[in-house]
Amino acid sequence: MTTEHDRIGESGLTERVEDAADAEAAEIVGGADSSDDALEAPAAQAPADLRGAVEAILLVIDEPVRAKLLAQVLDTPEPQVDGCLRGLQAEYDDQQRGFELREVAGGWRLYSRPEFAAFVERFVLDGQQARLTQAALETLAVVAYRQPVSRTRVSAVRGVNVDGVMRTLLSRGLVEEAGFDGESGAVLYRTSSYFLERLGLNNLTELPNLANFLPEFTTIDSLEDELSREG
Repeated sequence: MTTEHDRIGESGLTERVEDAADAEAAEIVGGADSSDDALEAPAAQAPADLRGAVEAILLVIDEPVRAKLLAQVLDTPEPQVDGCLRGLQAEYDDQQRGFELREVAGGWRLYSRPEFAAFVERFVLDGQQARLTQAALETLAVVAYRQPVSRTRVSAVRGVNVDGVMRTLLSRGLVEEAGFDGESGAVLYRTSSYFLERLGLNNLTELPNLANFLPEFTTIDSLEDELSREG
């Protein structure tokens, strides 16, 4: 037999069960919403990630890059990118790094600090001032007086393989590619404007008259054929 006291107890228990169920349902819904937010929100980068990405781009650019372009590439608001750039600039200055971040020409770029310019200049120029070997000088002379000319013809004139020497001259910027030979398809080479600059010449007509000491192309062709047969 159910008494009034029992009915009141059952009613209270029912209310507590319903409240617990509502709380559990709310927690489940809330957790689902949080999960959805986690899946949908990867766009915002952590500050450390943004700094690293900005620095990586600054290391590979060869001209100042605008904050707007960085913001587009990094999918980050421009004010946040601008703040990151200025933060890096201040950090490099505070730490007296060997480089600095400058805002120039409407963009940003890394530069070596002026106080270290002498060391940078010495490093850059030491390699450029190294003397050319005798083989390189002879090869350069053949190119200068027989340009445009292929490596094979240069080899025929000198009587030795010149592949390594030509790579050196190319890396020094003294010679450059000048198209292809119409018959053989071989790459042709000529001297560069830097070659003229280093010799203090306006054009190739100012070269000393040494062409008479070099063999004619017919002789070169015969030497080339002979080298081909020997190979």
